[in-house]
Amino acid sequence: MPFTRSQTLLKTNLAALLFSFLFSSPSFAQTAKTSAQPSRLLSDYTHTAWNGLNGAPVDVLKFAQTTDGWLWMATPTGLFRFDGVRFERMDKVQGHVLRSSNVLGLLAPPDGSLWVGYRLGGISMFNNGSVRNFTETDGLPGGTVMSMTLGPDGTIWAATREGLASLTPGALRFKAVSPETGLPRILARQILFDKAGVQWVSVQGGIYYRQPGEARYTQAWPRLDLMAMAESPDGTLWASDGTYKFYRMYASAPAGYPAPEPAPKPEIEGNGMFFDREGVMWILRTHALERRRAPWPASSGTDQLLTKDSGMSGPLPQTFFQDREGNIWIGTSHGLDRLRRNRLQILPVALPFDHPAIVSAGNGDILTSDFAGDVRRFNPNGGYHSEREGYFSVAYRADDGKLWLGNDTALWRRDDASKFSAVTMPTELAGNQVQAMLVVNPHQQWASVFRKGLFRIDDGQWQLQSGLHGLPTDNVMSLTKDAAGRIWAGYLFNHIALIDGNSVQVFGDAQGLALGNVLALQTDEERLWAGGEFGLAIYDRKRDGKRDGQLFIPVTVSGGQPLRGISGIVRTATGDLWLHSADGIVHIPAKEVEQLLREPTHAVNHERFTALDGLLGSAPQLRPLPSLIEGSDGRLWFSTASEIASINPQYIARNALPPSVQITAIHAAGKDYAAQTALQLPKEERDIQISFTALSLSMPERIRFLYQLQGYDKGWQDPQGRREAFYTNLPPGNYRFMVKAANEDGVWNEQGATMQIGITPVFTETPWFIALLIALAAAFLYVIYLLRIRYLTAHMQDLMHERLAERARIARGLHDTLLQSVQGLIMYFDSQARRLPSDSEERAKLEQTLDLADQLMVEGREHIMDLRSESVPEELEDALQQYGSILLNERFTLIQRGKPHWLCEPIRNEIHAIAREALLNAARHSNASSVTLELEYQRDHFTLRIADNGQGLPTAIAETGQREGHWGLVGMKERAEAMGANYLMKSVAGEGTAIQVRLPASLAYTMPVGAAFERGRRFAWVAKYRGW
Repeated sequence: MPFTRSQTLLKTNLAALLFSFLFSSPSFAQTAKTSAQPSRLLSDYTHTAWNGLNGAPVDVLKFAQTTDGWLWMATPTGLFRFDGVRFERMDKVQGHVLRSSNVLGLLAPPDGSLWVGYRLGGISMFNNGSVRNFTETDGLPGGTVMSMTLGPDGTIWAATREGLASLTPGALRFKAVSPETGLPRILARQILFDKAGVQWVSVQGGIYYRQPGEARYTQAWPRLDLMAMAESPDGTLWASDGTYKFYRMYASAPAGYPAPEPAPKPEIEGNGMFFDREGVMWILRTHALERRRAPWPASSGTDQLLTKDSGMSGPLPQTFFQDREGNIWIGTSHGLDRLRRNRLQILPVALPFDHPAIVSAGNGDILTSDFAGDVRRFNPNGGYHSEREGYFSVAYRADDGKLWLGNDTALWRRDDASKFSAVTMPTELAGNQVQAMLVVNPHQQWASVFRKGLFRIDDGQWQLQSGLHGLPTDNVMSLTKDAAGRIWAGYLFNHIALIDGNSVQVFGDAQGLALGNVLALQTDEERLWAGGEFGLAIYDRKRDGKRDGQLFIPVTVSGGQPLRGISGIVRTATGDLWLHSADGIVHIPAKEVEQLLREPTHAVNHERFTALDGLLGSAPQLRPLPSLIEGSDGRLWFSTASEIASINPQYIARNALPPSVQITAIHAAGKDYAAQTALQLPKEERDIQISFTALSLSMPERIRFLYQLQGYDKGWQDPQGRREAFYTNLPPGNYRFMVKAANEDGVWNEQGATMQIGITPVFTETPWFIALLIALAAAFLYVIYLLRIRYLTAHMQDLMHERLAERARIARGLHDTLLQSVQGLIMYFDSQARRLPSDSEERAKLEQTLDLADQLMVEGREHIMDLRSESVPEELEDALQQYGSILLNERFTLIQRGKPHWLCEPIRNEIHAIAREALLNAARHSNASSVTLELEYQRDHFTLRIADNGQGLPTAIAETGQREGHWGLVGMKERAEAMGANYLMKSVAGEGTAIQVRLPASLAYTMPVGAAFERGRRFAWVAKYRGW
């Protein structure tokens, strides 16, 4: 709605706006500097404007800041919040929908709640995730909620179109103020509690007040239709009539006025008034914001103005607010504005500067000279007076306190009476500016005349290079002297010269100097600090010769941003180092300087002051130099191309409030999720974006974030100012996201904000699927195992068949050759024996021999039968029981231990053969009364034991395991070893002999041991699969 000068329209349209100026708590952190001359536009503040082009809301009517740091804005088209970077329209608060988007009243009490008043009536209170709505049924008077105020006792007061009401702590209903109290039940605009606790209420037709503890209201004086009340630091109450006039308010008409009361007179022009925490008055004018100094009304009138033409977001300022960090906010018809107090103070004068030279003039003042004006002396408040005309390119303060200036005609000495005397240049130098100068004593000066060289002036006599040889011929950019009286000169193109009497030493690349043009020199005890185009370097006499000729040590700073274009250096009495560079002012604390001097490679921690702190422009790179000086009171002064700024190092405004940190949203798979304590994401949502913010409104550009996703990140991540964290292809699991932040002064909120995030696995990522894979892998391996066993079994069967076939062939050969031949011999000798007489001794011996031969034939046939024997029956126990009983009768006992398992056929055959041989040996040689055969089936092994209680083996046989001429014992051992079994024989003379053969289950059994596999021959298909 366009603003009009019509008083009627003003009163109609501004009445709903002006009351909003007074509902923010006054606060501000620094005092405005006074000046003897009109200041430029709000020079102590950095002004930032937002409008619709920046996404800001328009027609901002009210501000509030909740305890978490959010800045809330009420507009006719909705409720908005702001974190200093991004505006958000809030259709819901803490998950609850607003009753209307037409919002007028806002209140943010210390309990963290947010109260929203609607233009069409009603109030909503949001706190801790819950909402409570108040309407007429809850005792709230109807109509527009014009404003809300928190009383000293915690009572919420609401001014509505139909009257005033209160909600005491713990109450569930509002209580309307009755007309019986003296307050009319009509349109109420504003409530104000002054410093004494008196309640003032602006209603249609006048202002009423109520003393603490009383119930009755009394109309204040003047009895006009007033609004937009404000209390000044001295306790004066001001109110506007809505037509550009402010009046002082009184409890009653001033004493001494005769009846009838005289018409009150307005004292200040404006439509809205606000006092910040430092007591500075701010006034809303028709199309401007005015900042006004005390006393009020100030006789000089307007102090400073902010208008649409000078950058305000809109032509109609409507409301004020001061946040918890001291920033001033103005809501306008087109957006909102922020005024942040600068740490640097621009010299508040309405004079243009054009490359000013500066020098300390004593008493905290400075002397300046520039292309645009005269030589002037300024105090820090901007008060000044001119001392003479003319431009001077360099200024210098001598040890005796006298000031020297230089220009293109002479060096000028200023005495205590502000009189100037000249040391005139030779004619050939005139017209060339003095670049740098140095005063050794009143009779000797040094001056660098640009393009002409370095000169020493003795009692007015100018001598080039002081007659010294070896000095560079380039232009000298900077000059200084040390405590020993030696002169240091900084040159173009990376050279520094040291002049000590008649000796000259020149430093350059070979000595570690890498500054480019040397623009600033500062001596400090036994050190030289040198600044230039490419940074800062230290020359320390104590380290001279200790760095392989590298006499100049480059200074590096933390954070990655290099030092550049340094044209001013000051080391303060506290040890701090200040630099004026092309990228702003650099402050290195004393403790960092001390560590640097101990450890030259240390990257120093520092802080920078830039345009965000009020520094407009950068350090000069040619002249005037130096661009940084220290005043006699310790204040530091900086010059740029068009500004002079200062800062008091002892009183730098700091923000000690850690920023509130919040996680605002999570975005995954095209879907937005509201921030909450814990969030479980659906399956397959692996790429997530987490948005967060820090609520520090002064310098959001300098907020530093660190975040970490526990369970994924190995450490804290620095997003470099970004307010999002991105993760791609996250594995399923439970994570904890943490974020913390620091404000512009490095004050960290270590607690930060946290959120539990769970990513649901798909089936292929669950333990069940992994177990299934393991089971399938185990089954596969088991099948491979079974196939391998089958292969080995078949292979061993083939080998056994080959062995049996070979044994049969050998048996046939023996039978057809050896036994037949022996049988033939026996028959031949038997026929010869029969020819001998029956009682012949020779016949008897021959028949005895033939009996032995027959026994040999029997044994031979038995061995041949053994060779020809095929696989034993499958029931090993039955076969051995039968064989042992035949050989030993009742002397034989078979014992079976454990649950029987099937033995592999080759193993079964070998066990059978070993057992037969052992039983045969026991039957023939042991003379035992008891022979025991034991078959032991265990899960991890199979054991065959055969023991007797006979006479035992002879010692020689027991030791060697072999009987001469016999191979039974050796054969048993060889058979066992061939199977991979452990063979053990033990014999004790007179006690008997024992043999043990033990095999691992994996070699002995055809199946793994276990109840699930012990099915016996009931499953014929298994037997068929095994090839049994």
